[in-house]
Amino acid sequence: MSTVPTAVLADRREPLWKRLPVVSHLRRSVGLQRGMLVAGLVLCVVFIVLALFAPLIAPYGFGQLSDADGNFARQAAPSAMHLWGTTVGGYDVFSRVVWGTRTAIAVIVVAVVLSISIGVVLGLVSGYLGGWLDRVLVVVADAVYAFPSLLLAIVISIVISGGQSSLWGGILSAGISITVVYVPQYFRVVRAEAVRLKAEAFVESAKVVGSSTPRIMFRHVLRNATRSLPLILTLNASEAILTLAALGFLGFGIGPTSAAEWGYDLNRALSDTASGIWWTGVFPGSAIVLMVLGITLVGESLNDLADPRLRTRRRAGRKKTTAAAQAPAETTEVPA
Repeated sequence: MSTVPTAVLADRREPLWKRLPVVSHLRRSVGLQRGMLVAGLVLCVVFIVLALFAPLIAPYGFGQLSDADGNFARQAAPSAMHLWGTTVGGYDVFSRVVWGTRTAIAVIVVAVVLSISIGVVLGLVSGYLGGWLDRVLVVVADAVYAFPSLLLAIVISIVISGGQSSLWGGILSAGISITVVYVPQYFRVVRAEAVRLKAEAFVESAKVVGSSTPRIMFRHVLRNATRSLPLILTLNASEAILTLAALGFLGFGIGPTSAAEWGYDLNRALSDTASGIWWTGVFPGSAIVLMVLGITLVGESLNDLADPRLRTRRRAGRKKTTAAAQAPAETTEVPA
Protein backbone atom coordinates (compact mmCIF):
# COMPACT_ATOMS: atom_id res chain seq x y z
CA MET A 1 0.00 0.00 0.00
CA SER A 2 1.39 3.43 -0.95
CA THR A 3 1.75 6.02 1.75
CA VAL A 4 1.55 9.78 1.49
CA PRO A 5 4.22 11.84 3.30
CA THR A 6 3.05 13.61 6.42
CA ALA A 7 4.33 16.96 5.12
CA VAL A 8 2.19 16.65 1.99
CA LEU A 9 -0.91 15.86 4.04
CA ALA A 10 -0.17 18.81 6.30
CA ASP A 11 0.15 21.13 3.33
CA ARG A 12 -3.18 19.93 1.96
CA ARG A 13 -4.91 20.65 5.27
CA GLU A 14 -3.72 24.26 5.30
CA PRO A 15 -6.00 27.05 4.03
CA LEU A 16 -5.86 27.88 0.34
CA TRP A 17 -4.33 31.30 0.86
CA LYS A 18 -1.37 29.75 2.67
CA ARG A 19 -0.70 27.48 -0.30
CA LEU A 20 -0.57 30.29 -2.85
CA PRO A 21 2.79 30.46 -4.65
CA VAL A 22 4.23 33.65 -3.17
CA VAL A 23 2.65 33.16 0.27
CA SER A 24 3.92 29.59 0.60
CA HIS A 25 7.40 30.62 -0.50
CA LEU A 26 7.38 33.48 2.00
CA ARG A 27 6.39 31.14 4.85
CA ARG A 28 9.12 28.63 3.95
CA SER A 29 11.88 31.20 3.41
CA VAL A 30 14.53 31.88 6.03
CA GLY A 31 17.51 34.18 6.44
CA LEU A 32 18.84 35.80 3.29
CA GLN A 33 16.17 34.15 1.12
CA ARG A 34 13.41 35.78 3.12
CA GLY A 35 15.17 39.15 3.05
CA MET A 36 15.54 39.00 -0.74
CA LEU A 37 11.94 37.92 -1.21
CA VAL A 38 10.52 40.58 1.12
CA ALA A 39 12.62 43.35 -0.42
CA GLY A 40 11.64 42.31 -3.93
CA LEU A 41 7.95 42.04 -3.04
CA VAL A 42 7.99 45.48 -1.41
CA LEU A 43 9.49 47.07 -4.52
CA CYS A 44 7.07 45.25 -6.83
CA VAL A 45 4.06 46.18 -4.69
CA VAL A 46 5.11 49.83 -4.67
CA PHE A 47 5.23 49.95 -8.46
CA ILE A 48 1.94 48.08 -8.79
CA VAL A 49 0.28 50.57 -6.44
CA LEU A 50 1.74 53.44 -8.47
CA ALA A 51 0.36 51.91 -11.66
CA LEU A 52 -3.11 51.26 -10.25
CA PHE A 53 -3.52 54.63 -8.57
CA ALA A 54 -1.55 56.78 -11.00
CA PRO A 55 -4.45 59.23 -11.58
CA LEU A 56 -4.64 59.83 -7.81
CA ILE A 57 -0.89 59.94 -7.10
CA ALA A 58 0.36 61.95 -10.07
CA PRO A 59 -0.42 65.67 -9.73
CA TYR A 60 -0.53 66.14 -13.52
CA GLY A 61 -1.20 64.08 -16.61
CA PHE A 62 1.66 62.41 -18.46
CA GLY A 63 1.30 64.85 -21.36
CA GLN A 64 0.15 67.92 -19.44
CA LEU A 65 2.11 71.09 -20.16
CA SER A 66 0.09 73.70 -18.28
CA ASP A 67 -2.42 74.27 -15.50
CA ALA A 68 -4.60 77.13 -14.30
CA ASP A 69 -1.51 79.26 -13.62
CA GLY A 70 -0.20 78.94 -17.17
CA ASN A 71 2.41 76.87 -18.98
CA PHE A 72 4.98 74.90 -17.02
CA ALA A 73 8.53 76.21 -16.98
CA ARG A 74 10.99 74.09 -18.92
CA GLN A 75 13.84 72.38 -17.07
CA ALA A 76 12.60 73.83 -13.78
CA ALA A 77 14.36 72.59 -10.65
CA PRO A 78 12.47 70.50 -8.07
CA SER A 79 10.06 72.66 -6.10
CA ALA A 80 6.75 72.54 -4.26
CA MET A 81 4.85 72.83 -7.54
CA HIS A 82 6.99 70.24 -9.34
CA LEU A 83 8.45 67.78 -6.82
CA TRP A 84 11.01 66.35 -9.23
CA GLY A 85 11.27 69.31 -11.58
CA THR A 86 10.27 69.50 -15.24
CA THR A 87 11.83 68.21 -18.46
CA VAL A 88 13.14 70.08 -21.47
CA GLY A 89 9.70 69.67 -23.02
CA GLY A 90 7.95 71.14 -19.99
CA TYR A 91 6.55 67.86 -18.60
CA ASP A 92 6.39 67.20 -14.87
CA VAL A 93 9.04 64.56 -14.07
CA PHE A 94 7.22 63.06 -11.08
CA SER A 95 4.01 62.63 -13.05
CA ARG A 96 5.87 61.09 -15.99
CA VAL A 97 7.60 58.57 -13.71
CA VAL A 98 4.34 57.59 -11.99
CA TRP A 99 2.41 57.22 -15.24
CA GLY A 100 5.35 55.31 -16.73
CA THR A 101 4.73 52.45 -14.31
CA ARG A 102 1.48 51.72 -16.13
CA THR A 103 3.25 51.45 -19.47
CA ALA A 104 5.99 49.24 -18.03
CA ILE A 105 3.60 46.84 -16.30
CA ALA A 106 1.32 46.65 -19.36
CA VAL A 107 4.26 45.69 -21.56
CA ILE A 108 5.42 43.12 -19.00
CA VAL A 109 1.97 41.50 -18.89
CA VAL A 110 1.66 41.36 -22.68
CA ALA A 111 5.21 40.07 -23.20
CA VAL A 112 5.17 37.47 -20.41
CA VAL A 113 1.71 36.09 -21.23
CA LEU A 114 2.49 35.74 -24.93
CA SER A 115 5.98 34.35 -24.33
CA ILE A 116 4.79 31.71 -21.88
CA SER A 117 1.77 30.72 -23.95
CA ILE A 118 3.75 30.27 -27.16
CA GLY A 119 7.07 29.05 -25.77
CA VAL A 120 5.67 26.48 -23.34
CA VAL A 121 3.27 24.92 -25.85
CA LEU A 122 5.87 24.73 -28.61
CA GLY A 123 8.51 23.33 -26.25
CA LEU A 124 6.12 20.73 -24.86
CA VAL A 125 4.99 19.56 -28.29
CA SER A 126 8.51 19.55 -29.69
CA GLY A 127 10.09 17.69 -26.79
CA TYR A 128 7.38 15.08 -26.30
CA LEU A 129 6.49 14.27 -29.91
CA GLY A 130 9.97 14.65 -31.43
CA GLY A 131 10.49 13.68 -35.07
CA TRP A 132 10.67 16.14 -37.95
CA LEU A 133 8.53 18.70 -36.10
CA ASP A 134 11.08 18.80 -33.29
CA ARG A 135 13.96 19.36 -35.72
CA VAL A 136 12.13 22.18 -37.51
CA LEU A 137 11.17 23.98 -34.30
CA VAL A 138 14.68 23.66 -32.87
CA VAL A 139 16.20 25.16 -36.04
CA VAL A 140 13.71 28.06 -35.99
CA ALA A 141 14.29 28.71 -32.28
CA ASP A 142 18.07 28.65 -32.72
CA ALA A 143 17.81 31.02 -35.69
CA VAL A 144 15.74 33.52 -33.69
CA TYR A 145 18.01 33.13 -30.66
CA ALA A 146 21.10 33.85 -32.77
CA PHE A 147 19.91 37.36 -33.64
CA PRO A 148 20.80 40.23 -31.29
CA SER A 149 17.74 40.63 -29.09
CA LEU A 150 17.60 44.43 -29.19
CA LEU A 151 18.10 44.59 -32.96
CA LEU A 152 15.35 42.01 -33.48
CA ALA A 153 13.04 43.95 -31.15
CA ILE A 154 13.72 47.17 -33.11
CA VAL A 155 12.95 45.53 -36.45
CA ILE A 156 9.74 43.91 -35.22
CA SER A 157 8.64 47.11 -33.50
CA ILE A 158 9.06 49.05 -36.74
CA VAL A 159 7.15 46.42 -38.71
CA ILE A 160 4.27 46.27 -36.21
CA SER A 161 3.87 49.94 -35.36
CA GLY A 162 4.61 51.21 -38.86
CA GLY A 163 6.13 54.38 -37.44
CA GLN A 164 2.87 55.36 -35.70
CA SER A 165 2.97 56.26 -32.01
CA SER A 166 -0.04 55.37 -29.88
CA LEU A 167 -0.63 53.97 -26.42
CA TRP A 168 -1.89 50.47 -27.21
CA GLY A 169 -0.06 50.36 -30.51
CA GLY A 170 3.21 51.06 -28.73
CA ILE A 171 2.44 48.60 -25.92
CA LEU A 172 1.48 45.83 -28.33
CA SER A 173 4.42 46.46 -30.64
CA ALA A 174 6.88 46.48 -27.74
CA GLY A 175 5.22 43.46 -26.11
CA ILE A 176 5.12 41.39 -29.30
CA SER A 177 8.68 42.32 -30.23
CA ILE A 178 9.86 41.27 -26.76
CA THR A 179 7.79 38.07 -27.07
CA VAL A 180 9.55 37.03 -30.26
CA VAL A 181 12.90 37.56 -28.56
CA TYR A 182 12.10 35.52 -25.43
CA VAL A 183 9.98 32.67 -26.81
CA PRO A 184 13.12 30.58 -27.60
CA GLN A 185 14.14 30.67 -23.93
CA TYR A 186 10.87 29.14 -22.74
CA PHE A 187 10.97 26.75 -25.70
CA ARG A 188 14.44 25.44 -24.83
CA VAL A 189 13.73 24.95 -21.13
CA VAL A 190 10.38 23.19 -21.56
CA ARG A 191 11.63 21.08 -24.47
CA ALA A 192 14.62 19.81 -22.48
CA GLU A 193 12.36 18.90 -19.54
CA ALA A 194 9.82 17.22 -21.84
CA VAL A 195 12.54 15.09 -23.48
CA ARG A 196 13.69 13.96 -20.03
CA LEU A 197 10.26 13.39 -18.55
CA LYS A 198 8.78 11.36 -21.41
CA ALA A 199 11.10 8.47 -20.45
CA GLU A 200 10.04 8.51 -16.79
CA ALA A 201 8.06 5.67 -15.22
CA PHE A 202 4.93 7.73 -14.50
CA VAL A 203 4.61 8.59 -18.22
CA GLU A 204 4.93 4.94 -19.18
CA SER A 205 2.31 4.08 -16.57
CA ALA A 206 -0.06 6.67 -18.05
CA LYS A 207 0.42 5.09 -21.47
CA VAL A 208 -0.29 1.63 -20.10
CA VAL A 209 -3.61 2.68 -18.55
CA GLY A 210 -4.66 4.18 -21.90
CA SER A 211 -4.28 7.92 -21.34
CA SER A 212 -4.32 9.96 -24.52
CA THR A 213 -1.26 11.82 -25.75
CA PRO A 214 -2.70 15.31 -25.08
CA ARG A 215 -3.66 14.26 -21.54
CA ILE A 216 -0.18 12.93 -20.83
CA MET A 217 1.45 16.03 -22.28
CA PHE A 218 -0.62 18.68 -20.56
CA ARG A 219 -1.49 16.89 -17.31
CA HIS A 220 1.60 14.87 -16.44
CA VAL A 221 4.57 16.21 -18.39
CA LEU A 222 3.66 19.90 -18.33
CA ARG A 223 3.17 19.94 -14.56
CA ASN A 224 6.72 18.69 -13.98
CA ALA A 225 8.35 20.60 -16.85
CA THR A 226 7.55 24.10 -15.62
CA ARG A 227 9.29 24.11 -12.23
CA SER A 228 12.11 26.34 -13.45
CA LEU A 229 9.80 28.80 -15.24
CA PRO A 230 9.27 31.21 -12.29
CA LEU A 231 12.92 32.28 -12.44
CA ILE A 232 12.86 32.64 -16.25
CA LEU A 233 9.57 34.54 -16.00
CA THR A 234 10.97 37.08 -13.55
CA LEU A 235 14.21 37.45 -15.48
CA ASN A 236 12.31 37.98 -18.70
CA ALA A 237 10.01 40.49 -17.01
CA SER A 238 13.03 42.52 -15.94
CA GLU A 239 14.58 42.15 -19.39
CA ALA A 240 11.28 43.30 -20.91
CA ILE A 241 11.54 46.55 -18.93
CA LEU A 242 15.10 47.06 -20.12
CA THR A 243 14.15 46.28 -23.73
CA LEU A 244 11.21 48.67 -23.58
CA ALA A 245 13.48 51.36 -22.14
CA ALA A 246 16.05 50.70 -24.85
CA LEU A 247 13.40 50.97 -27.58
CA GLY A 248 12.20 54.26 -26.13
CA PHE A 249 15.75 55.53 -25.69
CA LEU A 250 16.54 54.81 -29.34
CA GLY A 251 13.34 56.47 -30.55
CA PHE A 252 11.31 53.35 -31.37
CA GLY A 253 9.03 53.45 -28.33
CA ILE A 254 5.94 55.41 -27.37
CA GLY A 255 5.65 59.14 -27.98
CA PRO A 256 5.22 61.54 -25.05
CA THR A 257 1.68 62.51 -26.05
CA SER A 258 0.52 58.87 -26.17
CA ALA A 259 1.88 57.58 -22.86
CA ALA A 260 4.69 58.06 -20.38
CA GLU A 261 7.72 55.88 -21.04
CA TRP A 262 10.96 55.96 -19.06
CA GLY A 263 13.27 55.20 -21.97
CA TYR A 264 11.98 58.18 -23.95
CA ASP A 265 12.46 60.45 -20.94
CA LEU A 266 16.07 59.25 -20.60
CA ASN A 267 16.66 60.04 -24.26
CA ARG A 268 15.36 63.57 -23.81
CA ALA A 269 17.51 63.99 -20.69
CA LEU A 270 20.78 63.44 -22.57
CA SER A 271 21.08 67.09 -23.54
CA ASP A 272 20.49 68.15 -19.93
CA THR A 273 23.49 66.30 -18.54
CA ALA A 274 26.09 68.77 -19.80
CA SER A 275 24.12 71.66 -18.32
CA GLY A 276 24.06 70.15 -14.83
CA ILE A 277 20.34 69.36 -14.96
CA TRP A 278 20.28 66.00 -13.19
CA TRP A 279 16.65 65.51 -12.21
CA THR A 280 15.34 64.81 -15.73
CA GLY A 281 17.44 61.67 -16.01
CA VAL A 282 18.03 60.48 -12.44
CA PHE A 283 14.42 59.77 -11.52
CA PRO A 284 13.36 57.83 -14.67
CA GLY A 285 16.64 55.89 -14.53
CA SER A 286 16.14 55.11 -10.84
CA ALA A 287 12.62 53.85 -11.57
CA ILE A 288 14.00 51.42 -14.16
CA VAL A 289 16.74 50.19 -11.82
CA LEU A 290 14.43 49.72 -8.82
CA MET A 291 11.73 47.90 -10.79
CA VAL A 292 14.25 45.55 -12.39
CA LEU A 293 15.88 45.00 -8.99
CA GLY A 294 12.58 44.15 -7.32
CA ILE A 295 11.58 41.60 -9.97
CA THR A 296 15.05 40.05 -9.99
CA LEU A 297 15.11 39.66 -6.19
CA VAL A 298 11.75 37.90 -6.25
CA GLY A 299 12.89 35.58 -9.03
CA GLU A 300 16.17 34.66 -7.37
CA SER A 301 14.55 33.93 -4.01
CA LEU A 302 11.79 31.82 -5.61
CA ASN A 303 14.42 29.87 -7.52
CA ASP A 304 16.36 29.18 -4.30
CA LEU A 305 13.23 27.97 -2.55
CA ALA A 306 12.25 25.76 -5.48
CA ASP A 307 15.69 24.08 -5.58
CA PRO A 308 15.50 20.73 -3.73
CA ARG A 309 19.23 20.85 -2.91
CA LEU A 310 18.85 24.18 -1.12
CA ARG A 311 15.81 22.90 0.77
CA THR A 312 17.78 19.81 1.82
CA ARG A 313 20.69 21.88 3.09
CA ARG A 314 18.30 24.13 5.01
CA ARG A 315 16.61 21.15 6.66
CA ALA A 316 20.02 19.66 7.52
CA GLY A 317 21.06 22.96 9.09
CA ARG A 318 17.89 23.06 11.18
CA LYS A 319 18.41 19.46 12.35
CA LYS A 320 21.98 20.23 13.39
CA THR A 321 20.83 23.30 15.29
CA THR A 322 18.10 21.33 17.05
CA ALA A 323 20.51 18.54 17.93
CA ALA A 324 23.04 21.01 19.29
CA ALA A 325 20.36 22.65 21.43
CA GLN A 326 19.20 19.31 22.84
CA ALA A 327 22.68 17.92 23.45
CA PRO A 328 23.40 19.79 26.73
CA ALA A 329 20.04 18.80 28.17
CA GLU A 330 20.71 15.13 27.40
CA THR A 331 24.22 15.13 28.82
CA THR A 332 23.10 16.67 32.11
CA GLU A 333 20.85 13.71 32.87
CA VAL A 334 23.68 11.58 34.23
CA PRO A 335 23.06 9.72 37.49
CA ALA A 336 25.25 10.66 40.40
